[in-house]
Amino acid sequence: MMLKYLLSLLLVAACLTELNAQQQTAAERYADHPEVPLSYFMPDDVAYDASVPEPHEILGFNIGEWHLRHDLLVRYMEAVAEASDRVTLHEYGRTHERRPLLLLTITHPENQQSIEEIRRRHVSLTDPEQSGDLDIGEMPAVVWLGYSVHGNEHSGANAALLSAYYYAAAQGPEIESRLRETVILLDPGFNPDGQDRFVSWVNSHRNLTRLTTDPRNREYNEPWPRSRTNHYWFDLNRDWMPLQHPESRGRLEMFHHWKPNVLTDHHEMGTNATYFFQPGIPSRNNPLTLERNYELTAKLAEYHADHLDQFGQLYYTKESFDDFYVGKGSTYPDLNGTIGILFEQASSRGHIQESQHGLVPFPETIRNQFQTSLSTVTGTHELRTELLDFLRTHYTRAIEDARQDNVRGYVFGAPHDPARMYHLLDILGRHQIQVYKLGQNVSASDRSFESGRDFIIPAEQPQYRMARSLFETRTEFTDSLFYDVSTWSLPHAFGLEHAELSGRAFSSGLLGEAVDFDELSFPEGSLHGEKSGYAYVFEWDGYYAPRALHDLQYRDVRTKVAGRSFTLQTTEGEREFRMGSILIPVGIQDRCSPEELYAMVREAARNNAVDIYAVDTGLARGGVDLGSPSFSALERPEVLLIVGDGVNVSEAGETWFQLDQRYSVPVSMIETTRLGSADLSRYNTIVMPNGNYNSIDSSVRERISQWVSGGGLIIAYKNAALWLANNDMGKAVMKSRITESVSEPLPYADAGENRGAQVIGGSIFQTNVDLTHPLLYGYRNEELSVFRNSTVFFEPPANRYAAPIRYTDSPLISGYISDENLEMMPGSPSVMVTGSGSGRIILFADNPNFRAFWFGTNKLFANSIFFGRTVNWATIER
Repeated sequence: MMLKYLLSLLLVAACLTELNAQQQTAAERYADHPEVPLSYFMPDDVAYDASVPEPHEILGFNIGEWHLRHDLLVRYMEAVAEASDRVTLHEYGRTHERRPLLLLTITHPENQQSIEEIRRRHVSLTDPEQSGDLDIGEMPAVVWLGYSVHGNEHSGANAALLSAYYYAAAQGPEIESRLRETVILLDPGFNPDGQDRFVSWVNSHRNLTRLTTDPRNREYNEPWPRSRTNHYWFDLNRDWMPLQHPESRGRLEMFHHWKPNVLTDHHEMGTNATYFFQPGIPSRNNPLTLERNYELTAKLAEYHADHLDQFGQLYYTKESFDDFYVGKGSTYPDLNGTIGILFEQASSRGHIQESQHGLVPFPETIRNQFQTSLSTVTGTHELRTELLDFLRTHYTRAIEDARQDNVRGYVFGAPHDPARMYHLLDILGRHQIQVYKLGQNVSASDRSFESGRDFIIPAEQPQYRMARSLFETRTEFTDSLFYDVSTWSLPHAFGLEHAELSGRAFSSGLLGEAVDFDELSFPEGSLHGEKSGYAYVFEWDGYYAPRALHDLQYRDVRTKVAGRSFTLQTTEGEREFRMGSILIPVGIQDRCSPEELYAMVREAARNNAVDIYAVDTGLARGGVDLGSPSFSALERPEVLLIVGDGVNVSEAGETWFQLDQRYSVPVSMIETTRLGSADLSRYNTIVMPNGNYNSIDSSVRERISQWVSGGGLIIAYKNAALWLANNDMGKAVMKSRITESVSEPLPYADAGENRGAQVIGGSIFQTNVDLTHPLLYGYRNEELSVFRNSTVFFEPPANRYAAPIRYTDSPLISGYISDENLEMMPGSPSVMVTGSGSGRIILFADNPNFRAFWFGTNKLFANSIFFGRTVNWATIER
């Protein structure tokens, strides 16, 4: 009996050992044989239509075996759309690198026959004047499945193929019912340029027999700048609000074309993590999002949990990630009546990698993203009427809440810069915000606004929450930690004259003609006067004045900048030209004839929204004459942008984008490791984005020092400025926070939160500026809003002319900053000019090019590039 009992125990133990071995070696078997059948991913409780091609039939390999190139993804989506009457395919745009951006519409074939009517009725839910008449019981819900906005978070894009196959091929009454009552919009890849950079790297470093799991392996460690970002190294998951890139603009057009009930945003996180889905941290929700949104998010979370529980997948909610910044893919929908859902999968960052939870194989990450795609569609279907009702309620509540708001409207203008105003109106139109030309003159906040010239946004409109989010300032928060920026006020970002209008100041008579965004076009500049034999002049106010200048310099036209104001007789009468105006003398040109110069000047004016004036004399009616030594000859910028390990990828990309896209300035990007072999003499300007430059060796430091001492110009941001100061290039002293010698003990559990509270994630501050300084040419207001997301502070320089931009005594305009950091700011320079030898060094404590939507401070960077070499020696901190 005892022997039988022992044998039974041994048999059970053997079975358990075998079972455990099978569980332990599943990932290892993938490492040895990375071929995963489709059945690994697909639910086995339905049949599949054989006429719909399986992924391997088009790709030539199984999902998860290799990372998927975007062209193959496109090819498969085209094949599915061709094979299934459930699927239609639309190309909604192209990336910077001209890759197609796709949106699949998947629903029941009967719905496809009337899809435009379904869409039109659905969008009517967002119109409070129509939505009350709609019967939501008869309407399908709309769900948007979106994947891989970060290029190296690739499980999402691969899961997109599985979603497309499943909803095209799966058969049975349940799937039929789901598709009858749901329209699925499937966006398989938000960031194709970044995805293909990543795919090229990991596939080209993949072992071809047995996969390597070592996290230090080259496959899992991309070189700078890596592939999270798009072509210009921008994080597209921060661009939903700024809309500065074609990927975001095309996607948002389709978003508003459909107004989905739910939108998913599939990401990856660190390899040692598990799986996250929203709700996020409750104390960091955007305060303009309705509470019902979070209730529905929590209801959908139950479906995600059910699906992941089937596989024993660890997951968590309500930690790590917030829902605050409106420019993120999971937050923007929330302010538009859609439930935005962030998913974060522990990343294999290649094909299979070791983690604290064991091996993380690529197919497993795809499976999890596919499962939460299924759970989202299932939850959307089962919560259909609740989600449709919420979409309607979001917009009817917007009108009600706007009527209760103390702020009834926002008035704004940029009278001297039509191009900057064009860009703001373009953004507002893409967000479907109602804007009007100002119908009556009005004064508010000590500013005057003119009828027909300036603009007004009424708070009472369906997009009330979005409009308020973009225009408000906020300095009080329920939490001191932010996953991203804490403010993004567009009037300050664009440097506008603006004011809020309260109930007393606002009236319907202020609303003039509605802005027709379909007719919005880039403004043209003009050449005033005929061909001149003496000179042409234009002021520096226009946003694209730097591009106009460079267009001429690129054609070897000699130009000068005015250090004093002057008044000239023009064909339109006397006109004062402010300091910073550009002079194009005709007589000193030796590379073009007067006729050729006239044609180039006229083209520069037209293309860059600047007004250029022909003048026939150098004798001024007031101020300096055109031959005055107050004019400085300008060099064409020859720019070296330092990139590579240690350099902040985003800020390097913002600089590249600004030079290339906004000013058409060719830029040479050289890695820190290659500076030693670079011929620095071919450049007159070096730009050093924020970063850690300590890896640059002493010989390269000496070469840079000699170059700037010989007359070069360096423009450096934040920690790059600190590196220069520490290496005796220029004279700058960093402020140090005073700490108490005796400190009270604090709870260990609060350490992370307390440290995080000292981070300036992104806030807006007010500065006083010296309008006579070359770095401020083109500005007219002695106060300037700047964006700051660092804790680098400069001590005021001994030379009182060397800091043309300083923080005011009460600098905080909007956003979060700790009391300790705020105490460091009053009087501290935002920008200062120092020097070394005969060279000049311009140091920025802030980022004037942040995310390409800080149009109001971009000109600080342009002025540094074009006028930095003209700064008077006596005004430099040395």
